[in-house]
Amino acid sequence: MATLTIRQKLMSYLADADDSKVKAIYTLLKKEIQEEGLTLTDEQLSILDQEHDMHVSGKTKSYNRKEASQIIRGQKAF
Repeated sequence: MATLTIRQKLMSYLADADDSKVKAIYTLLKKEIQEEGLTLTDEQLSILDQEHDMHVSGKTKSYNRKEASQIIRGQKAF
């Protein structure tokens, strides 16, 4: 199975999994997740700041968890 397919299946599963299963998966990967961290470039930080400002001002639409899950699965247009 291709890595992209695996990633999509995992994201889809995690979107609706119950809390205990999400916590169990996190426990398995916790050390690796903490070691990798998240490093953003100045350009990426600038983009995030712009997106945040547009969100706060109401210029962009926000989605709740259910809507995001439906969009990911192709059940709803965004």
